[in-house]
Amino acid sequence: MQVSVYNIEGQAIDKIELDETVFGVPPNEAVVHQALVRQRANSRVGTASTKSRGEVSGSTRKLFRQKHTGFARAGSRRPPTRRGGGVAFGPRPRSYRQAMPKKMRRLALRCVLSAKVADGELLVIDSFGLEQPGTKRVVHVLKTLGIEPSVLLVTAEPDMNVVKSARNIDRAKTLPAAMLNVVDLLSHRMLLMTVDAVRCVEAIWGRKQVVAEAQAS
Repeated sequence: MQVSVYNIEGQAIDKIELDETVFGVPPNEAVVHQALVRQRANSRVGTASTKSRGEVSGSTRKLFRQKHTGFARAGSRRPPTRRGGGVAFGPRPRSYRQAMPKKMRRLALRCVLSAKVADGELLVIDSFGLEQPGTKRVVHVLKTLGIEPSVLLVTAEPDMNVVKSARNIDRAKTLPAAMLNVVDLLSHRMLLMTVDAVRCVEAIWGRKQVVAEAQAS
């Protein structure tokens, strides 16, 4: 599978071969959905908390005598039915973490990357060529390539010039190749990668890893 490589002026200057084990995997919606739900669940903090009737402050004195008042029998000001009382069945601190086998996580990422290629939503650029931060430069690159604002910029290593240049662009995000994940890939329509980033992705999730996983199983 070959894709074109573009320069910052939007001109196709070369073609590169993509690893089929990363960018040519058949779709598996069930695995992708499970990976998406898992990642979002694991990002939840789970610190929401409320006080029960036994934890709120307040007197334990009986509010009024038991009989002959015309009111319901009440022994405390702390029940949920009273203002300032405890919360019934309120949230408590908990963990939302979900487990998922490593092979399934890797398969989900490969499926999403393959879908980007199949839908024509992956573009490869030789280099951003930023010697210093410049938002106008990145905007020009996106415009010449015909990319909509929703774009994920992927570099081989963390590049602060690219990060600082793209952070003010609406619906644009920058990631190093090793930090690619299902949520960010699905949250952005276009995927713009440098050639070095493509090779880095193939080295991490490519043919050698597939062979190693097959031997381990």
